[in-house]
This record gives sequence, C-alpha cells and structure tokens, in this order.
Amino acid sequence: MYWDEMPQTGVEQLPDDVVDVSYRIDCRCLPLDHAYALSSAVRRVLPWLEDEEHAGIHLIHGAESGNGWYRPQDPEHDVLHLSRRARFRLRLPRHRLENARDLAGQRFDLDGFELSLGEASVIPLQPQPALLARYVVARATQDEEDFLREAARHLRELDVPVSKLLCGRSHVLHTPEGEVFTRSLMVADLDPYSSVLLQRAGIGPRRLMGCGLFIGHKDVAPVQGKQGS
Repeated sequence: MYWDEMPQTGVEQLPDDVVDVSYRIDCRCLPLDHAYALSSAVRRVLPWLEDEEHAGIHLIHGAESGNGWYRPQDPEHDVLHLSRRARFRLRLPRHRLENARDLAGQRFDLDGFELSLGEASVIPLQPQPALLARYVVARATQDEEDFLREAARHLRELDVPVSKLLCGRSHVLHTPEGEVFTRSLMVADLDPYSSVLLQRAGIGPRRLMGCGLFIGHKDVAPVQGKQGS
C-alpha cells in the first residue's frame, strides 16, 4: 500500500470533453479473457480509435466480479456469466459521439461467443473520491511496492495529487504477440477535479484492451479488509 496524508484544496472547473458511451448488450456469457478479441472486433468497426488519445475500450464484467476487485481467475475454464444489466462501454472524446453510433446493432463473435450491441447512452465522468483501474499494465518481475511507486510517479506527471494507492490482484491478458501482465490499482482521497482528470487521462498503455481505465469505486476500506482473504 502507498499512503501519504496530504491536504487537498482548491476548486477548478471539471473537464467534460471525455465521456463514457454505454451500450446495451445481448450476451449470456463471454470468455474470461476477452480483451484482445473485443478490442479487435471494435477497432474493425471504429478504426479511428487508434488515433484518439483519450479513447478506451472497457472490458465487460459480470455479476461474479462484484465491484471489480475480484473476478473468476482461470481463463482456461472460467467464463463470465452476464446479467441483463451488463453493459459495454467506450471511453471517448465528445467530438466522436456521432461516430460511435456505428457500433449500435453490431454483432461480434468473440472466440465463439456472440455479443450483440444495442442502443447507447452517454454517461459523463463523475467526480468520485475513490477510483479503480481493474487492469494497469505492469512488469511481471516487479513487486507491489515497486508497482505502486511507479504508479505514483505517473500520477504526479498528470498533476494528480497522490494520497492513497492500493494494489489489487494481478491478471494476465493474452494476445497473439504474447502475454500482458497487469495489476489492479485503487486511487483514493481524490478531489473532484483530480478524479475527473485521472478518468480522462488514464494510466499506462493498452487502453483499447481495457487497461489503465479508471471507474468510480465506493471506498478503499472494504478492499483493504479483503486483501488478505
């Protein structure tokens, strides 16, 4: 854990040029590791995503993942069972909203599982004091403390005050070029401006495979309590 008590002051205009676009989906289950298949399918329809600095493709999570900190662990045998409330989300600059409509009505085959996308709605980034990135690209050889120090450095480069960081479980995403090692990262005690700024900017590479994208999280305390379980 990284913990640095620092007072946070000042109020600034919240950025609103980046949003999430949420699509209804028709899909009963997906492979646990669907990052590469989903990214490839979406990029074929929206090739301009590659050129958008703030674009990202959120991976889809089922009921088993709860708040996103835990999920099934065996990509060889486990699948994600999805409820009717499950959604697929893109993170996009506002000027691409009209282009994103091209995804509605698309059907994708993700390693033998069919995913159909329906109507979409726009969700502004919300200023929440605790944010979670389920996947942040890391080096498999670095320990948690080194990962947190590196994450803190990246956050300071974004002018995001670093107060409380917490490292979660590691995951491996598979691509034809090899494995991508990732760790979960919680950032807490964020002021409203820094919260939206971090969601807008993200952290690290592979945003189009769901990495480095932050979402709101209720609180750091429950995660602290579960880490040893």
